[in-house]
Amino acid sequence: MILKAPFSGKFILLFTLVLVFITITVARANNGHELWLSKASPTSVEIVCKRKSPILSNAIKELQDGWQGKKGAKLVLAVTDDKTLKGDGFRLEKEGIYSRTEAGILYGAFELLRRQSLNLSDNRFVSNPSYELRVLNHWDNLNGSIERGYAGRSIFWRGEKDLNVSSKDLELWQQYARANASIGINGSVLNNVNSSPRMLAPENLKRVKAIADALRPYGVRTYLSVNFSSPAALGGLKTSDPLDQEVIKWWKNKASEIYKLVPDFGGFLVKANSEGQPGPQDFGRTHAEGANMLADILKPFNGIVMWRAFVYSSTDKDRARQAYSEFKPLDGQFRDNVIIQVKNGPIDFQPREPFSPLFGALKKTSVMPEFQVTQEYLGHSNHLVFLSTMWEECLKSDTYQEGKGSTVARCTDGSIFNQKHTAVAGVANIGLDSNWTGHHFAQANWYAFGRLAWDNTLGSEKIANEWIRLTFKPAKSAVNWENGFIEPIRKMMLESREAAVNYSMPLGLHHIFSANHHYGPGPWWAPANVRVDWTPPYYHQAESNGIGFDRTKSGSNSVGQYAEPLASQLNDIKSCPEIYLLWFHHVPWDYKMKSGRTLWDELCNKYDIGVNQVREFQKVWDKAEQFVDTERFAHVQSRLKVQTRDAQVWKDGCLLYFQQFSKRRIPYELERPVYELDFLKSVNPMQLTGKPSGEEWMK
Repeated sequence: MILKAPFSGKFILLFTLVLVFITITVARANNGHELWLSKASPTSVEIVCKRKSPILSNAIKELQDGWQGKKGAKLVLAVTDDKTLKGDGFRLEKEGIYSRTEAGILYGAFELLRRQSLNLSDNRFVSNPSYELRVLNHWDNLNGSIERGYAGRSIFWRGEKDLNVSSKDLELWQQYARANASIGINGSVLNNVNSSPRMLAPENLKRVKAIADALRPYGVRTYLSVNFSSPAALGGLKTSDPLDQEVIKWWKNKASEIYKLVPDFGGFLVKANSEGQPGPQDFGRTHAEGANMLADILKPFNGIVMWRAFVYSSTDKDRARQAYSEFKPLDGQFRDNVIIQVKNGPIDFQPREPFSPLFGALKKTSVMPEFQVTQEYLGHSNHLVFLSTMWEECLKSDTYQEGKGSTVARCTDGSIFNQKHTAVAGVANIGLDSNWTGHHFAQANWYAFGRLAWDNTLGSEKIANEWIRLTFKPAKSAVNWENGFIEPIRKMMLESREAAVNYSMPLGLHHIFSANHHYGPGPWWAPANVRVDWTPPYYHQAESNGIGFDRTKSGSNSVGQYAEPLASQLNDIKSCPEIYLLWFHHVPWDYKMKSGRTLWDELCNKYDIGVNQVREFQKVWDKAEQFVDTERFAHVQSRLKVQTRDAQVWKDGCLLYFQQFSKRRIPYELERPVYELDFLKSVNPMQLTGKPSGEEWMK
């Protein structure tokens, strides 16, 4: 076809403009799949390493692909017997990276590249991990769904009818392992704590082997959650009694089968006698007897048992007391390769809880903190909530179990108690979404967990600063990058968890969520056919004379599970920190707070502050548009709109509901509710957002 000149010129101009637009759009698009490991143009570096192994090969590759130091520099990688290095610790010198383990050299390589990217000194630097085992718990099911998963389906499982391993599977698992290695995570539990006995079926174990083979070259060991009734449910035995010889024989055979496939298999994670899961108590045995049976079987293979302390029944008058009541009397009865896995708080990953009283109370037993990276109770993948501040708050809390300074961190990392093993776990927020975590800022929580697992003394400000600088790179044309982007985004992240507490459950309120999906408010939710400790009124105890759960000595006495002087501080309404006031006290509506306001007015103010904080986040992010690629900017902007609407729903729902008991007005200076209570009680909170955050909530 021959075009006439005038038309041809316009066409060419238009075509050129379209190409330019497409080029700019593609250049500024970023689906977040690279996480904090964005690529940079490397300079040349000479690596000297006498040993050869898959882990060391990956360390060399990372350094060659990402070197930002002096061009042509020479770097030695060497395993050393330096006694100042512990576990996978490493030492960076100007001339090389040294560690007692090959994995430590890989971690040192990532640390060196991180320091180069952040323009920090890469001279002498020594780093030892706080915990020996730094593990992600995946709540993934064999059918590919994820319990409390908000970022797509499982990266490990697609269903038992599709167990073939593809090249895409291997590539994804390697990317996952690399991301974990970059932040020091060295273990992965591949399946849900609510485990199917089918997990241990031979065909599924073959896939476990394939996954383990992909993770191993990055120093990530594989673990499995097991169902305690597997000998009967899968093996066909008449019982799963841990003291029965046939049961013990079955577990021995199964362990041998696993270790033949995965020689470096890490061990088992067990949820027993909790929320309907089977356990040793079904046979009149204790948690110690059940855990020790598995521990004895795994001992010859250097395997461990991570035994969860998340237990509660409907018979105790205070659910917050139950884990301590069951496990404290068993202290000293567990084998040294058993680690008791304790949630950060005594209830269930709430936006704010006091630390579990089990930390420090178990003095003869290895104890590991369990944090929740996935945002089950914090807006799923719709809300921007940086969880590092929550975990830091827990780790730095003083238990006083061995005097002042007995922090949760020091009680669990071997600093105070002689633990055979030290460990920390995080419930993963990872799925098949292109950005891994459903929300671009939720990647920061994966990153933060790894960094705190490696060094539990790190501050959240440092972690946020690292993640922002590693994840978002300034364009060459960017002006005022430091003050226009880094500072406001870091401030937003550091305030985000407190904002979430303010607009959902301030002043110690907890577990007042809507129904089973734990999204949005539901302080009114109390069906007659549901056990009382699964309903919000059990926790908030709102009535005409006040609100809050009385856990003082005159109430359930959960304060008695804490050491002095903390127990007395929490017991006294005047000295109890106001952030935990309604957790430990039933407080009159007219009680005078430190601000001079009544409790009711303070509650109203907190909810109002929370809503306004999120609105401010919207402004901060909108101003960041010039610094961020179009894809991630639009994604976060959209999610902040959802979060702001949700904050309003939380504020209106809770205040209008509690107002029925307080009989007091909402202070006139605060913004009025925009929803009717009856309307909020009649709808699923997800219907108000138009933004489902995962498949689980629809069940």
